[in-house]
Amino acid sequence: MAHNYAPPPDDPEIVHADDWLIVIDKPSGLLSVPGRGPEKADCAITRIQKAWPDALTVHRLDMSTSGLLLFARSKDAQRELSRQFEAGRVEKTYIADVWGRPASQHGLVDLPLITDWPNRPRQKVDREIGKPSQTRYVISQSSAVASRMSLTPLTGRSHQLRVHMAELGHPILGDELYAHDEAERIATRLHLHAAELAFTHPQSGSPMRFQSPCPFNLP
Repeated sequence: MAHNYAPPPDDPEIVHADDWLIVIDKPSGLLSVPGRGPEKADCAITRIQKAWPDALTVHRLDMSTSGLLLFARSKDAQRELSRQFEAGRVEKTYIADVWGRPASQHGLVDLPLITDWPNRPRQKVDREIGKPSQTRYVISQSSAVASRMSLTPLTGRSHQLRVHMAELGHPILGDELYAHDEAERIATRLHLHAAELAFTHPQSGSPMRFQSPCPFNLP
């Protein structure tokens, strides 16, 4: 479903800033980096660079996903933080509301993913040539129609959490790409939030951990 890009007007909340890195709380609806075309130039990195011109991208969140997003303030810091992501040393925890209730209270989704080229930006499961992709989940509460989960991606594939939940038969609420109509319509936004981020400071080596409260309610 195509929509005009209309990012939220308010700048992201600054959670932490020092001489080496910046952590923000990105709102849903704001691109992490510029999209194609001048109408998609407004994004998290360009907004942050107004205050910190040296800010550099380390990782991304989907436009519809809210939550903690990390930027570096030098090439050295970017390189070190990127290394941590690639080595799986960055802890990321997401809150998601999904349709229905999975049979197991917790589990591991292990389904290889690949870009669905004819239907980009969609991704899909491909057991033959897909890239290994794992997501741990724990259900924290349920309602009559949905369940709240804590999701921990063990790999960092595009749309990984969204595809994995949809493949379980429990798509994330408000997901225009992967949810069925009922699960999409029940929410006004994608119910996926990057709630916790932990890594090692690139200069001091100190452990850093940040949390962001979930901005949506379980229906």
